[in-house]
Amino acid sequence: MDLSTFYAVVSATCFTLVGLWWSAVDRRRDLLGSPETRRLVGGVYLTFLLPGVMGLFAQVAPAATGLWRTTFGLVAIVGAWSTFGLVRADRGSGARGPFRRNRWLVGVLYLLIVLLGVAPELAGTFHLTGLQAAALAVVCLVVLAHGLAWELLTTSDEPPVQDADHDG
Repeated sequence: MDLSTFYAVVSATCFTLVGLWWSAVDRRRDLLGSPETRRLVGGVYLTFLLPGVMGLFAQVAPAATGLWRTTFGLVAIVGAWSTFGLVRADRGSGARGPFRRNRWLVGVLYLLIVLLGVAPELAGTFHLTGLQAAALAVVCLVVLAHGLAWELLTTSDEPPVQDADHDG
């Protein structure tokens, strides 16, 4: 698959996932009840949205490396800033699954994308172009976003309800 096709598929997929996330949140309005969970919902939203935006920019002029490098860098800075803010805000919270505990990996991936925008030749170490290496980071972002979405929709910070028959 060439990179233009890859980024077209990624972009379309990410924007579809944004729409599905809106539907999921609409069905789970309780997630919007506290500032903490609203931030987490927004974090998942951005982790679907920002790779989609990068995918759109990658398709505009793939040969014009300055365009993808600049736009990926700017979008990834927004993603890293947002993610590390969520990590800080989420430190003392209750129930946290493996994706939420390791959300910092999302920030690291965004920083890697920034680095690739600044110095794409670093990807040559792995026999890749900068845009190819960024593509791998984008795939990892989308996978982590799926995990974060799953955990947020399937876990609760509330203690489990005791069954009256087993109280004592």
